[in-house]
Amino acid sequence: MDLKEIQNLIKFVAKSGASEVKLEMDDVKITIRTGSDSETTIVQQVPMQAAAPVVQQHIPAPAAAAPAEPIPAAPAVDDSKYVTIKSPIIGTFYRKPSPDKPVFVEVGTEVKEGDVLCVIEAMKLFNEIESEVSGKIVKVLVDDSSPVEFDQPLFLVDPS
Repeated sequence: MDLKEIQNLIKFVAKSGASEVKLEMDDVKITIRTGSDSETTIVQQVPMQAAAPVVQQHIPAPAAAAPAEPIPAAPAVDDSKYVTIKSPIIGTFYRKPSPDKPVFVEVGTEVKEGDVLCVIEAMKLFNEIESEVSGKIVKVLVDDSSPVEFDQPLFLVDPS
């Protein structure tokens, strides 16, 4: 079971309203629980020849929308013409391939489809995030070395 399948399973369980789902396969055991404390707990255990590592992640579930007073908006910039590049995984966002190297892209950098924009570290693996479109980087939405969630916006790209 790959990371994308696990992410899709998490989204499905969150939308279904189920309180707990257990999945056991040959080398993977996953339990997804949603509780009244507005939190989703994911426990993944992968047995290997030696001791089996257990990874626990706590992901805040979206809180119920409470009526709030309208906040005066700053002058809005029309972002509808831009393409948003989102994080495909949960992890730590890095703008550089390593601390002594330059950043992958800056605001104003022209990128082509498939160009590496950043890396996201997840469980000691560095995943290169590639551009989905050709265009110019308009805005970097995440600070370097910051944690990111699944589907969190990372970059705005002007495809024109």
